[in-house]
Amino acid sequence: MTLPSRFSLLTLCVSLAACTTPPMPANGIPAPLAWQGAAVSASAQRPTTRWWHAFASRELDRLVQHALHNAHDLAAATARVRQARARAVMAGAPLLPELKLGLDGNRQRLLHGEGNDQLDVSRNEPTSTSFDLQLSASYEIDFWGGLRATRENALRSLDASRFDRQTVELTLVSAVADSYLQGLALKEQLRIARLNLRNARDVLGLVEARQRNGAATRLELAQQRSLVAAQQRQLPLLEQKWQDSRVTLATLLGEPVQSLPSSQEAIASLQWPAIGSGVPSELLTRRPDIAAAEARLAAASANVQVARAAMLPKLTLGASLGAGANTVAHLFDSAYYTLTSGLVAPVFDNGRLRAAGELAEAEQAEMLETYRSSILAGFADVEKALNAIDGAERQRQWQDEEVQQARLAFELAQQRYAAGAETLLSVLETQRTLYVAQDQQAQLRLARLQGSVALYKALGGGWEIDPVHDRL
Repeated sequence: MTLPSRFSLLTLCVSLAACTTPPMPANGIPAPLAWQGAAVSASAQRPTTRWWHAFASRELDRLVQHALHNAHDLAAATARVRQARARAVMAGAPLLPELKLGLDGNRQRLLHGEGNDQLDVSRNEPTSTSFDLQLSASYEIDFWGGLRATRENALRSLDASRFDRQTVELTLVSAVADSYLQGLALKEQLRIARLNLRNARDVLGLVEARQRNGAATRLELAQQRSLVAAQQRQLPLLEQKWQDSRVTLATLLGEPVQSLPSSQEAIASLQWPAIGSGVPSELLTRRPDIAAAEARLAAASANVQVARAAMLPKLTLGASLGAGANTVAHLFDSAYYTLTSGLVAPVFDNGRLRAAGELAEAEQAEMLETYRSSILAGFADVEKALNAIDGAERQRQWQDEEVQQARLAFELAQQRYAAGAETLLSVLETQRTLYVAQDQQAQLRLARLQGSVALYKALGGGWEIDPVHDRL
């Protein structure tokens, strides 16, 4: 085979390798034109990276900042980013020649005997000293793009690691906000329970007075005492739940619960955020978990090219420049250079390389389905959050009216019973109705606020992909 024909064959192989580079497959998930949930008001604003400020809670701001600086899960995610960055540097190193500098010194002395041909010494010359200095370089020519694909895989994995860290941060902040709001709601439920217990005891005092005067029966007295006991029983249960919420919040902050100060805010003091949800197609660039899934798909696509390149020959070039002498003073008197080249091609590996290629393609297919699933999950999260906000808001408006009327009914029943114009059964019923209505009011307020947190999280918390890609 002549030299031109060899170069033609090599050019053809390079062209074929470039043509077989697998592109990253499309996600194939069409985005809806609009959200199915209720439309937000015109004053709604897009989420910002400090979205929790919209609740106008200084305590929540302080807790979030503390969590961002102290949470162990976030610190672990940051460490994983550093690991991925180091792997990317390691993967990019073979794209440039590797240089090594070596300085060797050797001394031999024959202890006894005549010596042998493996030694540099003999009975006539029992001692030998030599010094050697060598600068060597080696480089693998990346004909098939395998080395570049390996670096691309590492860079996309680094991107995924960064996006994972931002997902952990968003999840952490959302969990802190949820836990804090739940604690405020339980504190409000405790306040309502204590208020209703006091009302029940007031009615009990009235029943006891009427029973002493013969105007109330022992049955009525027992009924009211039973209601007081039931109200009393609610307090330990709510206190237990409140303490559990504090333990959860302290864990998120990375501290023991003993160091968590008591909240001085009331849930009624928090604002209702007006959140602009945008259009569904924007979600692909606003959620770090979707971006991470896309980055992993890109990494898997690059890994397919790595597996294909492993089936083709590898050409390695080497060069070294050295000098040697028997003394350090004459080390550079005898300089030399060496050029090397090597071509290695797989011949038989019992199907290992082919199986590696099939494995890479299967991993790419898995990452594609994971990416599609994350997109659909993102759409569903936003729809559920919008639905939760709309449902809680419509219920809350009627719940306020229910509480107002239940309070009026209880006051009227209490007054009529004191005047002897109403039975105790009516008082008991209005008491229960008022307590349930007030408790439900607190739960709906919590649901409305937690719906806002869920929507912020579903929209990515104001996060967007940085258009400037950090190339290592």
